[in-house]
Amino acid sequence: MATGKEIEDPESRFSTVLVSAAKLPGVRIHREAYLRRALARYCSEDEIRRAIEETPAAAGISLEVLDRAAGESIKYETAKVSALSAAAGIPGLLFLPATVPADVAQYFGHMLRISQKLAYLYSWPDLFSDDGDDPDDATMGVLTLFLGVMFGTQSANAAVGKVAGMMSEQVVKKLPQKALTKGVIYPIVKKVAGYLGVKMTKQTFARSVSKAVPVVGAVVSGGLTFATYLPMAKKLKRHLASLELTKPAHRVVRVEAVEVHEASITDYAEQPDAGGTTSK
Repeated sequence: MATGKEIEDPESRFSTVLVSAAKLPGVRIHREAYLRRALARYCSEDEIRRAIEETPAAAGISLEVLDRAAGESIKYETAKVSALSAAAGIPGLLFLPATVPADVAQYFGHMLRISQKLAYLYSWPDLFSDDGDDPDDATMGVLTLFLGVMFGTQSANAAVGKVAGMMSEQVVKKLPQKALTKGVIYPIVKKVAGYLGVKMTKQTFARSVSKAVPVVGAVVSGGLTFATYLPMAKKLKRHLASLELTKPAHRVVRVEAVEVHEASITDYAEQPDAGGTTSK
């Protein structure tokens, strides 16, 4: 049975919300279908096929094209999550206990959606299996780091860069399981999760206040979501676009398991970048 301390632990609280959000209908993005749809306006059928079979980088798709496709996905997800947040603010104070948890879950669900879309455009491997099982620890670890980048944590930026470097060096289409679950990246994942748990609590309070007055709360809530989600998505886009995986020379091979040499990584302090969650 969980103790009061465990329940209040920010890391556990965040992990619980993240797993719940990942299980929401529509949160998981089918990599092949998404890449085909996102690149259809800009690429030939042969380029799209190769992007799906390997990566957009291996297909020789330029960063300019990927950035355009990423921008369209960000606009779509921002509009969708803002509209849902506004709708959740309509009932007002009486229904706060029901609307706030649901709003937080769908907010993080949309953060996971845009994280997957950006990852696939910028040549990361498929993050979820097709069998509908719960996400594995490595996937939850890398998604935690992606959200950490969105919230501006320096250590998340460094860790995502290290994971990308491992995959680039090994030329494989698989997350480095060992590093993310018990190796050099794992302690950083735990620290980022704890930091995000604290940030999540503060956001929940802000959303509760914004929803206190019916109708007016809807406008404020939708505006607050738009003002936070958009710059955070852009921050992740910029970071993923800057990594080695996006280089055209990067080709991948399919493997069942990956063993990588775990080089040391600097343990950055858990604090936001100077710009916080605002766009630079």
